[in-house]
Amino acid sequence: MRTAKIERKTKETQIQLEINLDGTGRSSVKTGLGFFDHMLTLFSAHSKVDLKLTVHGDLDVDGHHTVEDVGIALGKAFADALGDKKGIRRYGFFVLPMDETLAETAVDFSGRPFLVFNASFPVERVGSFDLELVNEFWQGFANSAACNLHINVPYGGNGHHISEAIFKSTARSIRAAVENDPREKGVPSTKGSL
Repeated sequence: MRTAKIERKTKETQIQLEINLDGTGRSSVKTGLGFFDHMLTLFSAHSKVDLKLTVHGDLDVDGHHTVEDVGIALGKAFADALGDKKGIRRYGFFVLPMDETLAETAVDFSGRPFLVFNASFPVERVGSFDLELVNEFWQGFANSAACNLHINVPYGGNGHHISEAIFKSTARSIRAAVENDPREKGVPSTKGSL
């Protein structure tokens, strides 16, 4: 079973998170931020990664610490669940249309963290959710999962659609990358390790 459990406790957030990479996309997400819960539920459904997440964050300050720390915890969970990465495809990419928006994402579970985030939002918020936190979430994820993650949104006109397209496309890219490849007998690298 490629699973992981993470507990992250700081003065700003308390996080309990469980994932199953070989799940069916079932989720139970409670962060205190409705829009963020919606994005993570979409992520689970489209990645087919089962996700159980409970967060108590300092939302009286704002959503920054909650969103960033969930990204860190989720990335760490992926790193733990993937282990030595034997047998995975390693790379994944997806192009996802969502009405007027197009999101293009690519991921490499290389062991080298890097985020490229080329997306802009026509508004600052969806409801009470600050859309600049989308970048912060994926930065935390890429760093902790030790993956290269490239997110490009060449066009889009609705903040909700742009964020949703990013989460869905990235989920689909990750799904492809962490799948077991029946032809790959070891680590998918000529170096012999990732």
